[in-house]
Amino acid sequence: MNLPRPCSLPLWTVAGPIAACALLAAVWGRPLGGLVAVAIAVALVACVMVAVQHAETVAHRVGEPFGALILALAVTVIEVSLIVSLKLFGGAGQDALARDTVFATVMIVCNGIVGLCLLAGALRNHVAVFRVEGSSPALAVLIPLTTLALVLPQFTTTTAGPTYSKLQLAFAGLMSLLLFGVYVFVQTIRHREHFLPIHTPGDADDGHGEPPAQRTAVAAFALLCVALVAVVGLAKTLAPGIEAVVRAIGAPSSFVGVIIALIVLLPETGAAFRAAIRNRMQISLNLALGSALATIGLTIPAIGLVAIVFDMPMVLGLPPKEIVLLVLTFAVSIITLASGRATVLHGTVHLVLFAAFLFLSIVP
Repeated sequence: MNLPRPCSLPLWTVAGPIAACALLAAVWGRPLGGLVAVAIAVALVACVMVAVQHAETVAHRVGEPFGALILALAVTVIEVSLIVSLKLFGGAGQDALARDTVFATVMIVCNGIVGLCLLAGALRNHVAVFRVEGSSPALAVLIPLTTLALVLPQFTTTTAGPTYSKLQLAFAGLMSLLLFGVYVFVQTIRHREHFLPIHTPGDADDGHGEPPAQRTAVAAFALLCVALVAVVGLAKTLAPGIEAVVRAIGAPSSFVGVIIALIVLLPETGAAFRAAIRNRMQISLNLALGSALATIGLTIPAIGLVAIVFDMPMVLGLPPKEIVLLVLTFAVSIITLASGRATVLHGTVHLVLFAAFLFLSIVP
């Protein structure tokens, strides 16, 4: 029997983001000592947990698939802000920052998050079941979006190198917005039923009772945004320490972007994983694939506008090794999502590809 959830938010979910932002303000721009770095890492993990908690509260209030879309958009907006700020104020050597961040996000989502959720769902429920009519359209949009943004610039001839001209960049940004906008319309209005979870007799109890009050949901959404801001800010504050670790292990500097992307995507990973073990695999895929779509659909137009307005160079085309990994990821994803059913084998294959991406990012 499901009991109604209290409409008040737990105290730790309210105090956590506020305390993390206060800590962030206190250490911003200052060198970090050992104890301070540990405190920031603890605050970062706490903010990730808080973000997942508030995202699920909002999702419970608005229903699916709107709830999955909210977390994807919130994370992406902050991620775009971080990329743009680093591009504008990060100094030299940031020309490929957006490319590396977007590529890392796609690989983490399509292999890491999807693989983890499929494996968890299949281990708990024997077979993970989801809607083909909901997962396939997301993949059908993600493939051309990624190709247009990260692959074609390597082969265009208007400008030298893996770049777009200003006109080409404007076109890519507009098409990205168009595709993402149509996808959101289909997901939330035209074919909303395709993105709802499948209910079966073997479903685990999701722990949801009555939806929270509107005031509680609004407060949860505001605190979700605060927590996500703290996640990105704390991750950026830890970046110098991460860079030192990357140098110590002999990895290329681009691996720092991979680590930051992993941290920023932790809230969605937690929410998607919890949905998977509750046998809500469609919600997991909505969260995962939706975040990848939102990242490209919003990031490319934003950085394109910055590059055009400020006349800044923007490297977008991926090197051959990364293109091979991207093509392999999409080929496996098509096979995985084609039947609407997945086993532990499908999840394992995606996690192996994720491990290959991480390994080759460290040892290129």
